[in-house]
Amino acid sequence: MVKVSVTGGKGGTGKSLVAVNLAVELSALGSRTVLADLDVECPNDHLLLGVELEKKREVRIFKPEFDYSKCTKCGACQRSCEESAIFLVEGYPFLLPNLCSGCRTCLISCEASAISDGGKVVGHTYETEARDDLTLVTGKLIEGEEKAYPVVVGAKDRALSLTSDVLVVDTSPGSGNHVAFSIEGSDVAVVVTEPTPMGVHDLEITLDLLEVLDVQPIVVLNRSNIGNFRPDEKLKERGLRIFSEIPYSKRVLDSYVSGTPIVEFDKNDKFSVEISKIAEVIFNWK
Repeated sequence: MVKVSVTGGKGGTGKSLVAVNLAVELSALGSRTVLADLDVECPNDHLLLGVELEKKREVRIFKPEFDYSKCTKCGACQRSCEESAIFLVEGYPFLLPNLCSGCRTCLISCEASAISDGGKVVGHTYETEARDDLTLVTGKLIEGEEKAYPVVVGAKDRALSLTSDVLVVDTSPGSGNHVAFSIEGSDVAVVVTEPTPMGVHDLEITLDLLEVLDVQPIVVLNRSNIGNFRPDEKLKERGLRIFSEIPYSKRVLDSYVSGTPIVEFDKNDKFSVEISKIAEVIFNWK
């Protein structure tokens, strides 16, 4: 299985648009494809594909529950909690749930066995048959929850459990640990940027992350005709170049409105042509 991450430091560059259309094109080429939407705080790949999410599963994390009849007031649980999620009142522990990461350190540190797992649902994963030879796996964080990482892990694990020729991972923006986990293990990363100062700045951060993870980048300059702040020199310093330039196209907006990926909506559009070029590289990679 070939693993492809579609990523980019800046939000709004067209990362999800590229990921969805790349997955559709790969499936059309005959590759059994899984698309994992790991932008769990704002998953929207299903909207771009025009499908409803199906096969919902809970993502649960550890949540400590205290048995005060067993508690010896030793305070070990509080001292061991790196998130400062446990505070003591007259020696007894109480939990600040929004700070708890579910790491189980308090459970391990309690010699009195006064802590058990109460469990907490922080999100859901979904598995949707989006097209012939294309399955969409989506992670979705519950509104108000702050810990995206467990949902990213749950969705990626579910995607990896499926039989496929190609796994396309749509990451969230940025370069945090949940983005690094999304990319980790990929054979190649399609990095989507734009010709703006912020786009080029965040491109460099993403390329630094890929270097640490030892993942080969393919740089895509989206909306290449909307600005003149290009990353060519920065890429040349790294021995890289822009692989694909995609100009702004109103046909892409029209495909948005119709709920149809642009590679199905208009195969002759420049966006579709460039996505097809990237898909051929990935298809031949395997």
